[in-house]
Amino acid sequence: MAIVSLTEKAIAHVKSLRERQGELESGLRVAVQGGGCSGFSYKLNLEPIPGEKDKILEFDGLKVYVDPKSALYLSGIEIDYSDDLMDAGFKFQNPNAKKTCGCGTSFSA
Repeated sequence: MAIVSLTEKAIAHVKSLRERQGELESGLRVAVQGGGCSGFSYKLNLEPIPGEKDKILEFDGLKVYVDPKSALYLSGIEIDYSDDLMDAGFKFQNPNAKKTCGCGTSFSA
């Protein structure tokens, strides 16, 4: 099982963001940080280079960087993107989450 998987819509959206921001060579950093309503929250950033200890994944030409600590909480997660009018944004399906909050970006493990 991959640490992280991205749907086609998520990959397309990140590639579009890279293009608009002029960061065509950047990869997507997927991380977990303390905070949020349920204890942990997801963090997504574009970064030009991976960290020294990062796991590097690739999806249709998009590099994804995951640090070892975040990988513990992300193993098996699927990231999707929804462009629905009332609910646009990245969606996280994390099998490690014991509880998620209503915003969908915060969880407890």
